[in-house]
Formats: sequence, C-alpha cells, structure tokens
Amino acid sequence: MGPLAGIKVVELTGIGPGPMCAMLLADLGATVLRIDRPEPSDLGLQRELPYDLLLRGRQALALDLKSPEGKDLALRLITRADALIEGFRPGVTERLGLGPEDCLKRNPRLVYGDRKGRSRTPPGTTSTTSHSWAHCTPSGAAVSRRPRP
Repeated sequence: MGPLAGIKVVELTGIGPGPMCAMLLADLGATVLRIDRPEPSDLGLQRELPYDLLLRGRQALALDLKSPEGKDLALRLITRADALIEGFRPGVTERLGLGPEDCLKRNPRLVYGDRKGRSRTPPGTTSTTSHSWAHCTPSGAAVSRRPRP
C-alpha cells in the first residue's frame, strides 16, 4: 500500500524514462500493467528478466499492438486505467491507433504520459530534438543535434 493505492496505470513498454516512471509509480502503490512486445525488441541494454530491477512491482502482458486484436485489448485496458505511460518515438502510438486522441476518446479522464517533453513540432520551429533536457541532463546524456535542412 502507498499513496497511489487504487490508481491503475498502463505502461506501453519503451526505453528511457518510461520504465523508471512506471517502477516509481508501482513503488508508490499504483497498480501498473506493462504491455510488452511479444518478441524481444533489441532496444536498450538487454538484461535477464529476473535481474532487471526497472521491471519490479508490476505485471506484464505480451501484446502485438500492430494486430487488431492486440490493439483492441490494449484500448479496453486503457479505458479502465487512470494513466498511460508510453515511451515510443513521436508518431508511433498515433500510427498504432493508440495516440492521445484515440485513448482520450475512449477515456476522457485518462492522464496520457509520453516522453516527448514538448509538442511534436511546435509551430514556427524546425527543431528535431527528441529528448527532453529534463531527463537527459541529470543522467549525463544531454546531447544536441543540428536541425535538418
């Protein structure tokens, strides 16, 4: 039990701050369901599941989000959730039919959390950055990229 007891969170497995956020929410008492890919993704540093501390405190379900059945089940779970965490590249959840608009249509009270840190492409900008300074700087991973021509 903790201060977030009774809060239901769906985590669409990604890399970076998403798994850390989900772990902390679970540590604080939230019920977190991690939706994994059915096959290994080759993303990030691979660790054997029993030794991956970032996965502690939550259940996992393997779903193919590209299949109609997997997407439908994910949306049904999201409909009953209080929050969703996703860590995909910009545009991926929208292509899967699991973007903010899709999810909020089914669950208007949902808190939709992604790792983008800002809007995808703010009006009048040409920025191609994809990581928020808020999570890169403390980790020492702060890197800038030049805008594409």
